[in-house]
Amino acid sequence: MNSKITTMKTNRIIIFLAVAMFGVACKKSFLDNPSETGPTTENYYTNAAEVNGATGLLYNSVWNDWSDKAFISVGDVLGGTVTGVQGNAQYNSFYNFNIQSTDGLVMDTWKSCYKAAGQASVLIHTFESKKSQVANADFLDVGIAEAKFIRGFAYFYIGRVFGDAPIVENPVELTREGAPLTPRYLQKDVLRFALEDLKFAEEHLPEIATQDGRVNKYSAKGMMSKVYLYLKDYENAKLKAKEVIDYANSTKRIGLNPDFQGMFTSSDIANKANKEMLFSLRWLASMGWNGGNRYMLYVGPQPLLKPKPTGGNGYSAVVPSFDMLNASTGYVTGDQRRNWSVMQQGFHKDDWINDNFPTGFTYDTTGATSDFKIQTGTRSNIQKYVVGPNRASEVVTSDSHNSICTYILRYADVLLIYAEAVLAGGGSTGDATALAAFNEVHQRAGLVAVTGSITLDDILHERKVEFAFEGDYWFDIQRQGFAKAQQMIAAQERGTVGGNGQLTSFKATLTSAKQLYLPVPQPETVINPLLLDPAVAYYK
Repeated sequence: MNSKITTMKTNRIIIFLAVAMFGVACKKSFLDNPSETGPTTENYYTNAAEVNGATGLLYNSVWNDWSDKAFISVGDVLGGTVTGVQGNAQYNSFYNFNIQSTDGLVMDTWKSCYKAAGQASVLIHTFESKKSQVANADFLDVGIAEAKFIRGFAYFYIGRVFGDAPIVENPVELTREGAPLTPRYLQKDVLRFALEDLKFAEEHLPEIATQDGRVNKYSAKGMMSKVYLYLKDYENAKLKAKEVIDYANSTKRIGLNPDFQGMFTSSDIANKANKEMLFSLRWLASMGWNGGNRYMLYVGPQPLLKPKPTGGNGYSAVVPSFDMLNASTGYVTGDQRRNWSVMQQGFHKDDWINDNFPTGFTYDTTGATSDFKIQTGTRSNIQKYVVGPNRASEVVTSDSHNSICTYILRYADVLLIYAEAVLAGGGSTGDATALAAFNEVHQRAGLVAVTGSITLDDILHERKVEFAFEGDYWFDIQRQGFAKAQQMIAAQERGTVGGNGQLTSFKATLTSAKQLYLPVPQPETVINPLLLDPAVAYYK
């Protein structure tokens, strides 16, 4: 085997192993207090706390590269819910669908997903081998299930983003002398692999998570419903979503959070006993670039974050699109999610206090000075994941890092999955249970309940305004197939206004079904030419 290939593979596995063996003490947060003892398989993973320490990192640092900019570029720049990125070298190719295999964000997406999947795989095999060394292995089975959940999500994301892609069940095997190169496998097999992991997680995770913020049995059921919906397996999507809904209704342990705005602007509300959160990535401001949430750095307004006491930055690099702000295509009149998800002229929060705004921050697009004036390309900023200035109740670093979680699966998603699964690809449905699930989300936003029937377009629109800026809407477009995706993208206004207030319109164009997926990163195909070959079956 080529020595360069072997060395690069080995280096990657060393990284996986190093992180996998990096324990975290199980205290108030499972991201706190890393171990400094250099544990090994022989002397470690002897109790639940040590296993939890290892699996805790699967919610955090392995996703750094993806959460930095790739998260919003894939889900929202491609999806058209954000704009303002034209000419920005990091985002521009996603804005106009001219994505190249050499783009850095393509590599960041690939690297993070396979890093997360690889670390989870190492932990799975490590815990499996440890089971014979302990009297009661139940805590190891839970650890395996948690790692399989994360790996299942990683491969679900890989399958949606890249389509056909490698599957590496045991990355340690890649270090063996003479190990073959890994081909791309068919997308359907990548998604089947993800489902098999999630089924194991469903069976072995506890009903109630061992710590706030970790996944449980119903997280797995909810994620399975999302995979089944993507596969258009409506019957199983409906079944799994209903299991979550029935449990939510009977126990009240799961449900919609009544404070939608607080869920996205307060780390406490987001992270602590949040019954809507089924799966999220977890961050700590104190970890900074190694594990803090940096989303606010890219989407927040400078007058909010630059003055003391934060002394950070808010780049407004991506902003809500006019497609979102237009009542005919985005937030309809009366939809409170506009006020809870977006900052526009006159927006005010009393507790967002800094040196320039001693009585609370006010969003001003008309002010005379750069200290106060905000003129983005749509005269708006994203509010989701913006927690405001540094203060006693909300730690924000001078790099604008904070501790709010990143939602991957909310209960609102499960409700809308159920409604769409009942529709099952049909024109409309008047099913009472589907309407009830749809309206639970719809009415939280202050809107009047829909009666009679709902259509697929109704559900897709509800998903658009509910999950905007959460890295997800592109997949709702993509899974419609090329023809409908082409129509949906062509109808979006992605343009911006200049200093004179005049709109420079831009409508993106999909010209090929290949544009529904990201290319394999060019550095990976250099290392492994098999990735350029047609995909093969993983399951024989």
